[in-house]
Formats: sequence, structure tokens, C-alpha cells
Amino acid sequence: MSYTTAALLGVLAALIVDVLIFRTKLVTRLVFWATYPIILIFQLISNGILTGRNIVRYDPGAIIGWRLVHAPVEDLLFGFALVLSTLSLWVALGRRAHVASARRNDG
Repeated sequence: MSYTTAALLGVLAALIVDVLIFRTKLVTRLVFWATYPIILIFQLISNGILTGRNIVRYDPGAIIGWRLVHAPVEDLLFGFALVLSTLSLWVALGRRAHVASARRNDG
């Protein structure tokens, strides 16, 4: 499996977790898209340093070759999947804690 395929599958899995499994639907919220560029800026800085200085190298045959600030676009896809998955889990666990707390208070 190529790095590109793995990155796309990671994004697909994160979307499924967000929309169908946890039903947090963060990708439908303006606040998610308004704040995601903050994360993206820092990802571009760190990836730019690591790949620009050849600390991290990629097999050219495993990526499509498009880069943004030295970083392969696949890294941006993986970063998106990681952030979305983490935030979806965070929101889902927060909902469960809120429901559990409300049940204790009602009982």
C-alpha cells in the first residue's frame, strides 16, 4: 500500500468515526473549519523543517509528489485524520461524562 493510499484511508476512517460512529459531526461545524488552520500552520512549520532539512525523507515512489512547504500532501492528510479522530473522541467522551453526571444527579 502506498503512503498516498494509506493517507486517504486514514481520512476516510476519521470521517466515518466522526460522522457515523461517534456522531459528533465535527466536519459539519464552522468552528472546526475556522480553527483547523491554526493546527495546519504548526503542522506546516514542523513538517517543513523536518522534510526541508532532510531529517525525514520519503520514497518518491510511495507519494504523489505534491508538496506544500516541503511536506508531502499525504502528511497533511494524515494530520487531518489524526486531529479529527482525536477531537471526535474527545467530544464523544465528554458527552458520555455529561450524560453519566446528569444520571447521577437525577437519581
